[in-house]
Amino acid sequence: MKGQEDRLETSDSSGEKVEHLVQIKALFFARARDLTGLNDVILDVPSGSTAKDCLNKIVGKFPRLEEIIGCVVLALNEDYTTESTIVKDKDELAIIPPISGG
Repeated sequence: MKGQEDRLETSDSSGEKVEHLVQIKALFFARARDLTGLNDVILDVPSGSTAKDCLNKIVGKFPRLEEIIGCVVLALNEDYTTESTIVKDKDELAIIPPISGG
């Protein structure tokens, strides 16, 4: 299947397919921190997940983020990234809303 190449799957003793998970830390800044009430959260996502997949999971956990999700910037391990970037175990994904001030 297209898009599945990077997902690691094995079979358990019963022959069932088991999807491997990777753990990432999502970091919240500015308005994202206000909306979640947290500085960060640990997420388990399937191996081969993109930054967009992670963002969707985060919004599922914190629906108030819908308010800003269309204008956030993502950074992976302190470098700006795109939604199509594949995350790896122990990565840090920063959710950075636009900052205003004067």
